[in-house]
Amino acid sequence: MSNNILIIGLGSIARKHIQALRLIYKDVNIYALRSSTNALIEEGIINIYSKEEIPLNINFGIISSPTNRHLDALELLLEKRIPAFIEKPIYHKLDECYPYLKSIAEVGLFNYVACNLRFLNSLKFLKNYIKNEKEKINEVNVYCGSYMPAWRGDENIKNYSAFESLGGGVHLDLFHEIDYCYWLFGQPITNRNILRSASTIHIDAIDYANINLIYENFTCHLTLNYYRKTPKRTIEVIFENHIIEVDLFSNSVSNNNGDILFKDSEQKVINTYYDQMKFFTEALALNQLPENNFQESLKILELCLTNNETF
Repeated sequence: MSNNILIIGLGSIARKHIQALRLIYKDVNIYALRSSTNALIEEGIINIYSKEEIPLNINFGIISSPTNRHLDALELLLEKRIPAFIEKPIYHKLDECYPYLKSIAEVGLFNYVACNLRFLNSLKFLKNYIKNEKEKINEVNVYCGSYMPAWRGDENIKNYSAFESLGGGVHLDLFHEIDYCYWLFGQPITNRNILRSASTIHIDAIDYANINLIYENFTCHLTLNYYRKTPKRTIEVIFENHIIEVDLFSNSVSNNNGDILFKDSEQKVINTYYDQMKFFTEALALNQLPENNFQESLKILELCLTNNETF
């Protein structure tokens, strides 16, 4: 029996999800809802151009359009009662998200928000380490910096990441960092954020964010930027008597003595897309709503978009 998947937004992220789907399912039909009749025809992908063309037997829909179009796509899946796999973040404005909590509940829509770094083995190791560590955490420092104009290989800043109106901004693009801090440490008491757009890449959207998640006994500091030409992606946890650091690029965990506590050279970030899709499809088959659903991800989006000072 064929599996039928609807894609809304056929960009680079969608192609990673498609690659994972083809590894999971022996027989899968990919339907891409296109906004233009001039869209390229690609082997293995069935282009459709209106909601009337969507087959009745769709297993689920993947929302991977630019952030500012996510809720329009979700509206369509709600109308069609199609389970939703939503690329992060759910949207770029909070007020417009809240009515969908009621709509999703009324329909009973199965949904999941994709944050694939939860499946990176070094972060999974850290989560288990924190769970079993008896020493108090005094401070957490998260850093993620890279050069956004080169993300797509051509130093082109004419993509949606560079425009606030399209849902761009480093605090939204690097939503993963806020998400995995929530996943690791839970809901903070409050947050305080500083957002800026003053760097040498000269874009319309926020290119620097300093996000502070305030917990009862420690503060988690996140520094995110679009302009670092030598990429760095780390999380440092300072305990009472020792420090451990995760390097997400090398998928490793070390302590302040230089000892390697964990390293997985074989798993790359691209592999987490498969692990995530496997998790989602198995949860869907069992009708067990995953923890990282719209309701939970909205709480994380609140940490991103509230208590902000913009300079």
